[in-house]
Parts: sequence; C-alpha cells; structure tokens
Amino acid sequence: MQDQENQAVPPNPEAAEAAASAPPSTPEQAAGQPSLEEQLAATEAKLAEMHDAFMRAKADGENIRRRAQEDVAKAHKFAVESFAEAMVPVKDSLEMALKVDAPTVESLKEGVEMTLKQLSSAFERNRLIAIEPAQGEKLDPNKHQAVAVVPAEQEANTVVTVLQKGYMIADRLLRPAIVTAAQAK
Repeated sequence: MQDQENQAVPPNPEAAEAAASAPPSTPEQAAGQPSLEEQLAATEAKLAEMHDAFMRAKADGENIRRRAQEDVAKAHKFAVESFAEAMVPVKDSLEMALKVDAPTVESLKEGVEMTLKQLSSAFERNRLIAIEPAQGEKLDPNKHQAVAVVPAEQEANTVVTVLQKGYMIADRLLRPAIVTAAQAK
C-alpha cells in the first residue's frame, strides 16, 4: 500500500493530444468545456501535485519530531551542567581548607563563611531559592511542613519556629520548610 501511495500516475500526454486535436463530438465540447480525458489528465496532475505536497509535509513532520527528541535528550543529559560549573569552586575551596597545616579557629571560620558565600551565589545563579518563613507568617502547606502544633501568643496556623529551611527550584518545591505552627486558642 505504501508503494501505491508513492507512485504517482503521470498524466497521459498522448490522450491529451488526441483529445485536443479531435473535433468536438459532444455539445459540452462544442461549448468550450474540457473533455473527460482533459478533465482526467488535469485531475491526475493535481493528484500527483497533492501527493508530492503530502509526502513533503510528512517528511517535514518526521524531521521536526526527530529534532525535538534529540533536543530533549540533550537537555536531560546536560541539565545539571550549569549547576555543576557553579559547584566546582565550592569544592575547590573546601579542598584547599583541608590542606592548611595549622588552621586557627578564625581562619576556619573565615574560610567557611567564604565557601558559604560561594555556595549561596551558586544557588542564586541556578534559581535555587531558600524558603525561610518569618515568625507569625501564615502557614502555607505548599511550602511549609508543620511537624508540631505548639501553644503560642500569636494567631493560629502561623509559623512559630523554623526547624529547617526549605528550598524551591524556580517555581517548583524541592523541599518544604520544616516548622512548628501556633495552636488555636
């Protein structure tokens, strides 16, 4: 069946010549309307043209689908590349800190602070945002996970303390903030 679709029936040029040179034998031909052979030849030419256009559109669609699959595969393969590039300097700093022979408390603290700045910068560049709700902020179940309800002098269902920060990547929740919530009075 595929072979039949790919074979276009070429118009018969001999039939078209014979029809053009033959004297009009019907009233329609005498009135200037094309003969059945001419109509058939024109229809076959249109069919061949439409078949060619269809096959080109089909090939274009397949090419677009294939390119889209390749793009998705590349995106999955290299999605972490940007984040990895931002994390390499952080690892370098930690390794350098371990090579120091006689570190002092002050130098260790300064090194940790600088490394934390690098890490925070890497998070910002890659749209990894910390969720750290303020005390008294309304509890949001989409961003916060309340592990306990405690009596407090504030409105019910509000954050009392943050036990662990949460994180979002762009608009997607990576980890909810772990909080305690105020109990209803």
